[in-house]
Amino acid sequence: MRALLAADGIEERRMFGSRVFLQDGKILVGARKGGVLLLRVDAEHGAELLLRPGVSRARMGGSGMSANWLDVSPEALRSDDELVAWLDIAREDLPAA
Repeated sequence: MRALLAADGIEERRMFGSRVFLQDGKILVGARKGGVLLLRVDAEHGAELLLRPGVSRARMGGSGMSANWLDVSPEALRSDDELVAWLDIAREDLPAA
């Protein structure tokens, strides 16, 4: 993921016990334990994405996060093409500045 995002000028930081990648100061995605992708999306789009295999509402510290945050399991990220597709979704749904 780092290699795919580095060329786009994305900033990487350690936050929430994960590696997160920020675009224009906003969290785009995060790399969580176990190969899970933390994805920031528009809440309405998130409801649709939850229907896909391997996607669940993100949880932090035992509590569910808002509808803007999804976890994508490693099973849904088996290829670079699948990862790129999820990264594109996060870019499209990133809130405007």
